[in-house]
Amino acid sequence: MNCWEFMKCGCDKGGVASSDKRSCPAYPYYGKNCARIAGTLCGGEIQGIYAMKIFDCVKCDFYNSKHYQHTSSNPQVVESCNCSKSICI
Repeated sequence: MNCWEFMKCGCDKGGVASSDKRSCPAYPYYGKNCARIAGTLCGGEIQGIYAMKIFDCVKCDFYNSKHYQHTSSNPQVVESCNCSKSICI
């Protein structure tokens, strides 16, 4: 399950946020590790960089759920990366 499905924020394709031209940078590739992505839309507000938002993320229901992937070996991230590095976080 991805963050937008768990949180029902509407950032997924066809959701409420997509209709007003906002898009969350976690969609569609980073839904299982959104805390690592700068500028995500959480609680309807654009979040900052990891260092600024992680204190809010650790209190998030999704972050603390079984669905969040806390490891950097997330195949979803590696599959979506277009760079030549082995770790792209």
